[in-house]
Formats: sequence, C-alpha cells, structure tokens
Amino acid sequence: MQTNFSALAAIFSELGGEFIAPVDELAVKVSQIKAFIFDWDGVFNDGTKDDNGSSNFSEIDSMGTNLLRFGWWLSSGEELPLMAVISGERNVRSFQLVQREHYHVAYFRAKHKIEALHHLLERHCLQPSEVAFFFDDALDLSLAEQCGVRIMVRHRGNPLFKKYVIENGLVDYITGCEGHQFAVREGCELLLGLRQVHDQAIVERQRFYPHYERYLAQRQAVASQYFTVEAGAFVEKLFEQL
Repeated sequence: MQTNFSALAAIFSELGGEFIAPVDELAVKVSQIKAFIFDWDGVFNDGTKDDNGSSNFSEIDSMGTNLLRFGWWLSSGEELPLMAVISGERNVRSFQLVQREHYHVAYFRAKHKIEALHHLLERHCLQPSEVAFFFDDALDLSLAEQCGVRIMVRHRGNPLFKKYVIENGLVDYITGCEGHQFAVREGCELLLGLRQVHDQAIVERQRFYPHYERYLAQRQAVASQYFTVEAGAFVEKLFEQL
C-alpha cells in the first residue's frame, strides 16, 4: 500500500522547504538511490573562504550525513551507500571531513563536474538515477541534469537562478535553510523520512549496539580516495599529497 507522505511534506514546508517534485513521486525516486554526492562551497557552508581558500563545515551537517548513511545501511540489507564530494576547488576542510567520516571518494579541482560524475559511475557500476545530489549553483547543473534526486540548497540572493532551475526541471526539493543554517542536515532528514527510516536510525544510533556497531565497523573500513584532473585525465592522490 502506498504511503501518504503529506504529513512529512508539511513539516518541511513549514520550515520553508519547497517540493518541486510532488512528494509521493520524490519518495519513489528516493527508493532507487544507492549513492549520495555533495557539492561543497555553499552547501556545507555559506561559501565564504578563509585565507587558505578553504570553507568550513558543521558537526550538525556531518551528523546528518552519517545518519543518512546509517539509515540506508539499515534499509538495504546492511550495504553501505556510496558517499562522495565533488568540488571545483581544492578545499582542505572537505578532505578532512571525507577522511574522518570515511566517505568513499572526493573529487577536487573538477572544473567539469559532469566528467567526475561519469568517472564515479563507471568505477562503482552505478546509474545516474541511483544518485542523490546536493548542490547550490550554476557549476552544478550538469550533474543536476542527470542525477536521480536533486536537492538544491537555498540562497536568497539568486531568485532568477532559482526560477531557471525550477523551469528547466533541474531540482526536486529546495531547502528551507541556507548553507550556513544546516541545509545539509535538512536534506538528509528529508531523505531519511522519505525512506521511512529516520526514527529507526535514531533509535539504533542511540542504542549503538549491535546494529550501529556493525555499521560503524563497515564505515571505518572504507579507504577514502581523492581524484583531481591533470593533463586531461583523473589522477588519484594520497591524503598526504593533498
């Protein structure tokens, strides 16, 4: 029997979120997801750079991605979803999060992000429809055009861009929160709610043993990879070389 997600939609709409795709249709798309890709600047933060050209992240958003990953693990036969960051810049803070949380892969200085997506899909035997993408701006649209679920982080200063993205079918949900207001956490909780596993993930995380302990062991065994483009080809870098 099909679930009525109207109550869930009301919670996020009250926060200011906008469902561009009808919530029931979005839930069907979410059920196919096996991988999560995050842009960095403007998604985990407001895009402001420090003196080294890096932008930070919050532990609130970090926990959101961990719960998202755990929830998918619980609901997919204890199989880890793929986690990735694709950025056009070199951002030290992103490397630190990827390494600490054992995301599978980070792409940096990927000016043509669609090439990074294709590289990732081929290496991990995934289809674009199996990817959920968190993004915020124009350089991300080549991915948004292809990915199965598209969550755009709100910025109140780009009304024409928002209009363009909606009119061209490049987004499924626009967060109520902006990047510096924990928009990643909002998107993660929405996906967990649509997967109907949010509360279970919280309960099992609270108990820690045995499910979360098994999940954590699998997560910690992931060896993060880092790729950039040199001479027109993707080259893997060691964490110490970043």
